[in-house]
Amino acid sequence: MGVFEIRLPDVGEGVAEAELIEWHVKPGDVVREDDILAAVMTDKVAVEVPSSADGTVLELGGEIGAMIPVGGVLVRLEVEGAGNAAAPAPEAEAEQAAETAPETGPETQPETGPEPAREPAAKKPGRRMPPPEGARPLAAPSVRARARAEGVNLRQVPGSGPAGRISHEDLDNWIASGGIKQGGVTRGRNTGVEEIRVVGMRRKIAEKMAQAKRQIPHITIVEEVEMGALEDLRAALNKKHEGSRPKLTLLPFLLRAIVEAVREQPGLNARFDDEDGVIHRHGGVHAGIATQTGQGLTVPVVHHAEAGSLWDNAAEIQRLAEAARDGSIKREELSGGTITITSLGPLGAIATTPIVNYPEVAIVGVNKMQIRPVWDGQQFRPRKMMNLSCSFDHRVVDGWDAAVFVQKLKSLLETPAMLFVEG
Repeated sequence: MGVFEIRLPDVGEGVAEAELIEWHVKPGDVVREDDILAAVMTDKVAVEVPSSADGTVLELGGEIGAMIPVGGVLVRLEVEGAGNAAAPAPEAEAEQAAETAPETGPETQPETGPEPAREPAAKKPGRRMPPPEGARPLAAPSVRARARAEGVNLRQVPGSGPAGRISHEDLDNWIASGGIKQGGVTRGRNTGVEEIRVVGMRRKIAEKMAQAKRQIPHITIVEEVEMGALEDLRAALNKKHEGSRPKLTLLPFLLRAIVEAVREQPGLNARFDDEDGVIHRHGGVHAGIATQTGQGLTVPVVHHAEAGSLWDNAAEIQRLAEAARDGSIKREELSGGTITITSLGPLGAIATTPIVNYPEVAIVGVNKMQIRPVWDGQQFRPRKMMNLSCSFDHRVVDGWDAAVFVQKLKSLLETPAMLFVEG
């Protein structure tokens, strides 16, 4: 018998380390080649690391939340053969890790408590081998996150993959079949306390929000906008191009209004390097679209929105949102933003106070649209109204400039024909 070390592969993106976000094995488990050992996270992309040998797990390379350097020992296995077996090069393991990447998405929090032992995956193609009774279901982090969001107990979901591995399709089929079981209502006291470590993506969100709130003195302006004309135009364009062009939501119109507004106020389409005391004003509008996913808030970026048509930007917004939610979003699609749009859609309130996406200097918040009585000088009339909540970094954006920007957005949205007038 010998010891075989499996090291963290180079998972790309030019990073030197990755955060350990989930273990799929524990000491004593028997694993086969290609069984998933752990999930790690670099920036906002989670990757599952497979075993490159058959053996028994002797030692794990760290606890959940630990930072493992590329090339560092992830797992030590007891294997058949001579001792001190050479571990494969990180590049070789990277190829194996990449094969599992499409199943992964942004990380999820680990389940607490020890994991039961699980059977090794079957090696024959097409063979299904369900996990033993009581074993933790096999599923990618993105599948686990969706299951939590949908209220599905994965132990009840039959998996179609090797060793009963549960895929997104398996989860879709279970939900579509109405198989979600609702727990019974209990009237006794619930004294349980669940401990959830803040790791991976959730930790990154927490750190960034804390940094933004700590370093940026916010000023927020709330303005109401009459949306009747824009909504009529949007409905007419969608009807005219139904089936031939992407469906238009409010966001591409708002994005176009922002492009026009920052032409007059380029200081709001900027990033503030507060360490060096330099404001970087960008010519291109790289708009972040705050998107809620099963794993938390992500902000994919529509790069060069100023160069796209209304439908180009609508298609790009939809593509990025879908990629963020299914975990296929690329690193470069999550970076480089110069101004952000945030919206809670139909769940939005009358007003919100968005937090600026550091190191940007402005964020535009969309609130709930509703019919309100509006005084027209003679009587109250029903109007379709929506509030914009816009926050700014008050260190570099004066209140006057913030107000001028918001009024420009209001004017363009209330008179949408101006969005298409050149010059």
